[in-house]
Amino acid sequence: MDKLVFYFLILLNTIQYVYGADTNITPLDFVKTSCKTTRNQALCVNSLSSYAGSIQGSDQQLAKAAIAVSLNNAKSAAALVSKLSGTSKLKPQEYQALKDCVNSMSSCIASLTQSVQELGKMGQFKGKNFDWHMNSLQTWVSSALTDQNTCAGGFSDRSMNGKVKDALNKKMISVAQVTSNALALVNGFALRHKAGTHKP
Repeated sequence: MDKLVFYFLILLNTIQYVYGADTNITPLDFVKTSCKTTRNQALCVNSLSSYAGSIQGSDQQLAKAAIAVSLNNAKSAAALVSKLSGTSKLKPQEYQALKDCVNSMSSCIASLTQSVQELGKMGQFKGKNFDWHMNSLQTWVSSALTDQNTCAGGFSDRSMNGKVKDALNKKMISVAQVTSNALALVNGFALRHKAGTHKP
């Protein structure tokens, strides 16, 4: 009987240790751990740490916050593109590239806006319905990243070298990194949901 009590106490302590350790994870720890799956970990943590309190260990809220950050950065980039396009003494190829950039960033913002809205509703979807909406979400974020790269790619030629290209590239690299992180976190949300290990 004493042995039975002894083993029961060991089992109880083990359970308390495992689950107690999990409950000790802070919202910021959750963000830091999740960001390890991204290509730009430091940027991921820096851009999402202020949202930790509202994310509260939720994969869905984490992905939504990441896309919201990406959307804000995309809007800022679009404003820069618009400003640069109004610069005097632009080279003809610069003007055309910026004009194309305006269209690309408009498409990018539309995709990210749809993504934020879709993530807000993901909790109500189940099974194949969830998969369908998640596929749409992943497609939109991926499309936004492609639009950003297309914008920057318009200035790839050496003849475009100059202040306009430098300013644009600096901004677009930052936006693309943030969006790449968002896509990684969305993909992580999808995988954990499929495995049944996600945090709603």
